[in-house]
Amino acid sequence: MNPASKKEAGDLFVYYRQKIAALKNVDFIVAPPFVYLKEAVESGLKTASQDCFYEDTGAYTGEISPLMLKNLGVQYVILGHSERRKLGETDEMINKKLQAVVRNGLIPILCVGETKKEKESGIKEEIIKGQLEKDLGLNSKFSILNSRLIIAYEPVWAIGSGDFCDPREANKIHEFIRNLLNSRFQILNSKILYGGSVDNKNIASFLQIKEIDGALVGGASLKKEEFARILEIADSM
Repeated sequence: MNPASKKEAGDLFVYYRQKIAALKNVDFIVAPPFVYLKEAVESGLKTASQDCFYEDTGAYTGEISPLMLKNLGVQYVILGHSERRKLGETDEMINKKLQAVVRNGLIPILCVGETKKEKESGIKEEIIKGQLEKDLGLNSKFSILNSRLIIAYEPVWAIGSGDFCDPREANKIHEFIRNLLNSRFQILNSKILYGGSVDNKNIASFLQIKEIDGALVGGASLKKEEFARILEIADSM
């Protein structure tokens, strides 16, 4: 829920646009709050919404539909972010949203990850497997086998804490997710990102890992110089 003003957001979009113009190897997507989506799209940036509702139209005061986002020019939607889950969003709700996103031709960026308690209990793989099965609707009639899908592994305990996941541990989870997507869902070639206290000091250690395709960057994206460095490092790799 940043930045606080339209001017600040616009300045960031201009800055991002200038920086990515010189890059050759980075696929960049910006995911601002709803109120800045129009400006992001008009700036020429690939744009993601941070969330959406699961109906296209209707009496749902305060909600934003995937059809609205599509008509605005948004291309991607983040679903199941841990901060949304913390506020009470269930896997069943995420599955309905994912169906609506795919139905409207948008690309879902599905977030999965374990809490610190689940990690310490040794059940993080079980938690992530359960999230994927419910969020992707393994037992439903709906299928996204032929749609594009991006997964973001974001350990909940690492988000905004400065305590990022060890890259070798992250690699094992990414490999686990990829194998599950391939064998259980027959979903091939999905990009899997890492998210959780990513900054310009640790980005290289994540991107050099075979199974990690990119990063879901949070707080660091609001710091111009730091984020410019993240982009430069990513481009060089």
